[in-house]
Amino acid sequence: MIDNGKKIRFGFIALLWLVLCYLLVTRVERITFMTVFTIVASGIIVFVPLYKKYMRKDD
Repeated sequence: MIDNGKKIRFGFIALLWLVLCYLLVTRVERITFMTVFTIVASGIIVFVPLYKKYMRKDD
């Protein structure tokens, strides 16, 4: 279903996203709704297309 190259790419993108979220959380004065919304929205934008491309079985 998913080979090692795809796992590495998926893991690298996930790690990059986590680092960027960490930088966002550590740089703001306080965590507000907009900070949480930004993290959730960016996660959806990043991971939904990856899921559709790599994880979903094609019929």
